Amino acid sequence: MAFFSKKDKVALDLQSISTLISEGCILDGNLKAPAYVRIDGQITGDVMVDEGLILGEKGSIQGNVITKEMVVYGTVNGNLQVNSLEIKASGKVTGEIRTQILQVENGAVYNGSLSMTQNHKLAQTHKLTQPQQKVIEV
Repeated sequence: MAFFSKKDKVALDLQSISTLISEGCILDGNLKAPAYVRIDGQITGDVMVDEGLILGEKGSIQGNVITKEMVVYGTVNGNLQVNSLEIKASGKVTGEIRTQILQVENGAVYNGSLSMTQNHKLAQTHKLTQPQQKVIEV
């Protein structure tokens, strides 16, 4: 018998937040974090979080997101690569979603394409779904 089972899993909303981008904060650039992040401010850039991400109602991301779990109360304009995604009633997502698990509440807005697979592995290599830049050495 396993010490921890899936039923013992703590909800993302109850996790201890290690990084907070509060309301009124503006970040222009990419964000990388090792644990759980809550964003109530504005980010223009890509976001890579190892564990989980909560995007608050006033929060917005203009860029791609890679994480294990994500709850969206705010606005995302970019592609999402997650294992588990919840879009709450106040949430708005525009872009491509790649996930295993998706929950969408009544009232949520989603525009884009969706790809779901059972054994889809999160992009642990942290490759984003943007065109790769070519480097030419002379």
